[in-house]
This record gives sequence, C-alpha cells and structure tokens, in this order.
Amino acid sequence: MTYDSVIVGGGASGYFAAAQILEQQPDAKVAILEKQQKVLAKVKVSGGGRCNVTNACREISQLIKNYPRGEKPLRKVFSQFSTGDTVRWFEDRGVRIKSEPDQRMFPASNSSQTIIDCLRRESEGKGAQLFTGTQLLNFEQSEGVYKLSTTNGDFSAKTVLLAAGGGSKIAAYDWLQKKGIAVESPVPSLFTFNTPGSFLNRLMGLSMPDALVKIAGTKFEFSGPLLLTHWGLSGPAVLKLSAYAARHLSELNYQHKVLVRWWSDKGEEEIRQAIAGRIVSNPKKVVASHPLWNMPKRLWEALVAEANIEENRIWVELGKKHKNKLVDLLSRTELEVKGKTTFKEEFVTCGGVKLSEIDIKTMESNQFPNLFFSGELLNVDGITGGFNFQFAWSSGYLAGKAMAEKLAEKDRFY
Repeated sequence: MTYDSVIVGGGASGYFAAAQILEQQPDAKVAILEKQQKVLAKVKVSGGGRCNVTNACREISQLIKNYPRGEKPLRKVFSQFSTGDTVRWFEDRGVRIKSEPDQRMFPASNSSQTIIDCLRRESEGKGAQLFTGTQLLNFEQSEGVYKLSTTNGDFSAKTVLLAAGGGSKIAAYDWLQKKGIAVESPVPSLFTFNTPGSFLNRLMGLSMPDALVKIAGTKFEFSGPLLLTHWGLSGPAVLKLSAYAARHLSELNYQHKVLVRWWSDKGEEEIRQAIAGRIVSNPKKVVASHPLWNMPKRLWEALVAEANIEENRIWVELGKKHKNKLVDLLSRTELEVKGKTTFKEEFVTCGGVKLSEIDIKTMESNQFPNLFFSGELLNVDGITGGFNFQFAWSSGYLAGKAMAEKLAEKDRFY
C-alpha cells in the first residue's frame, strides 16, 4: 500500500499532524497506523473524561518552565505553535475552549469526545485512512521511499511520522535503538507518594491550598495544593515534584523521605510567633480545638496529637518541649515514602528519543531524511495541567507542516 505520508500512532500528536498535512496538501494520501483497536485513547480519559486540552499560560518564558526536560529547546517549538494557537485551531473548527481558575483549559462541552470528533473530522474526514490493529515491526529507507513492515501488511511512503507514544521500559524502544537512534531510558513521571503507616493516612480527602513538599536531603521542592489520601500524598505539589525529581526518585527506588511545610509562605519563626501569640491571646483555649491559619480541624488535631499534646491541654499550659515539637511538625513534617501510585489514568514517562536526534524546529530526524518524531515518543514531558497535550499539538503541528512541505517539493512517487 503506497502513501504520501504514513503516521505511526493514532494519538493526539499523530492526528494533529495528519490534519496539518491535509490542510496544506488536501489531495495527499495519508495513512494512520494504530496498533490498538481504538484511537485517541488518552484524549478520551484525560481530565476525567473532559480532556485538558491545554493551559492558559501564554508567555513562552513561563510555559517552558512546566516541562522538567527539554525546557530550552521547547522555546523554539512554542515560538511556532503555542497554547494560544491551540485554542484558535480548535475554535476555528467549531470547538469552543474554556479556561478554569487554575488555568487548565477544556472544551466548553466538558466532553473529551468533542475533541476526538474534531480531530477525526479534520483527518479521517478529509481523506486520511485509518488502520487499527496495525503495529509497526520495522522500517527501511531506499531511494527516498520508506518501506514499513507491519502486522497488517507492508506500507510505502515518502514521509513517515513516528508518533507511537512513550514506553515504560527501555525495551519498548528497542526497534529505534537498533536503527542507531539514541534513547533516554524511561522512568515514570507524574505520580503520588505512598506513605504506609503514616498518621496522616486516616485523613483522606483533606487538603491544604498551598503547602510546600520537599524531598529530604535534596533541592527538589514544590509548593501548591496538597491532598491527603488513604495511601499517602497527592495533589499538584506532589505531582510537580515527582515530575522534576523523576530520575532521582527512580534511583532511590521510590524509598525516601519528604518534608511538608503546611503553609508554603510561613517559616519556622513565623509559626513559633503565632503559637506564642495564641498563648497570650487565648491562654485558656484548648490547643487541639483552635487551629492556626484555618488549617482543617482534623489535620490540626492529628498534628497536635503527633506532638504528644494531650487532648485537653490549653495554650497557657503548653511546655517548651511540646511547643518545639508542634513548630517542627507544622514547618517540616517528616514522612517516610515507600513506593508510588500512578496519578489517575494519566501515566506519563520521562524518557524517549533524545532531542539531539531531531531538528527541533521541524521534528525531522537528523539521521533519516523525511522521518519525523512527535509527542510522547520524544524525551519531553510536562507537569499536570494540559502541558503534555500542548506538546503533542505543537510537535504534531510542526511535523505535519514540515511533511506537507516535503510533499510539495516535487511530484509524488506513486
């Protein structure tokens, strides 16, 4: 089967690239190969089924800070297609995008199916042929044509995009390494911390709006909303921390300590002064019943108990030892982490094809002319908030645009 372009991978970046090719070259023959029976699976489940399309962050200098790996090269990517371009692209095709208070952006329909329908309409609806249950086994280039062997027969194409997604183990990239393509070994990113046996685990569902979480003995720390679960710690602060410290935590086999400061903007001395103020202003009040700075009562009670302060102890009776222990817990609660848990359905890996393998402005391989890469197959990953999808759209756009330009250079071979 002969095509102008073959896209390996029926995910977000692959579909976006197909749409771009067909927008510039409407009569191009495009094939999308997907090894599973369903396409756009991650789009379907993202954001609890709503699809977190992108983020409202518009400044490129700020946007790139949400990518633990590839920050500097990504400036060249987003200068060509960024968050605002994504919103315009979908809205020009009848899909209104809305922004939420935390800057995450979703389709106004609150349904990921709206995004899926749009992508399929702009690709399959304009002529792209979809082949599901079709896994790439090998590819070879000869006389400017790529020959692709798959579980569903052979394909030929002038341009090929590899958008097959990331793998959780290095073995998933064997087929690329055999071609001499350099790959960064993958490790998990965006995960929560398991703290078995912690005194906080019984407080599942409680949260602090702006805590600081730090990996003990390192410079890795992040602040933001922190959620207590029945297995440990979650929320944006933990997810961001897991992304930036992904390789370090992998080396530790996810066995480490974290320190939690329950108010990111309040240090030890300010907490100590607040406690001293309570002793003066409310000497007869029970410590366990009067949290500082609107901390959830059950969390406060748990921390007070952990400081070995009796249930009915009043502020004026708080001794030096108990005061110091309470200050210590409020400013740096130490928790033992033993393992991790994947965040919802959004499994993300840190690793993949090294960016040194491609021309970052076009996504074209430096070794193989007319071969392109996009999406999670590359060593780029973002924190939660729509940033991974944004890279999928941006890299798919650049690859699709460059592939369309290649097709325009001369007559197609078929």
